Amino acid sequence: QVQPVESGGGLVQAGGSLRLSCAASSVTFSSYTMGWFRQAPGKEREFVGALSRTGGTTRYGDSVRGRITISRDNAKNTGYLQMNSLKPEDTAVYYCALGLATSGMSNSYAYWGQGTQVTVSS
Repeated sequence: QVQPVESGGGLVQAGGSLRLSCAASSVTFSSYTMGWFRQAPGKEREFVGALSRTGGTTRYGDSVRGRITISRDNAKNTGYLQMNSLKPEDTAVYYCALGLATSGMSNSYAYWGQGTQVTVSS
């Protein structure tokens, strides 16, 4: 099974920063768009952002635009989600996904990680 692995989540105070990592194996990482989604308990999965295969196209969700930066290092088969100015409403499980289009729709992504918890305290 192809599965990205997220890391870097944890507890942070409001206004703080975190950098999440997405490591992929069993696939050629550079062949896929990297997307980030999040899901809070009882809520629908929400698009955070995505970065195209070679990094030429970026898409961000409205709720996080201006506070996040997505990057990737294809040579390391790793992508990153830098989150700044975190708010309590950013608390969620964050997922990395690999797909074939730089899309905000979950069904555009074939391979999903198990998620990493981000908790932002007031």
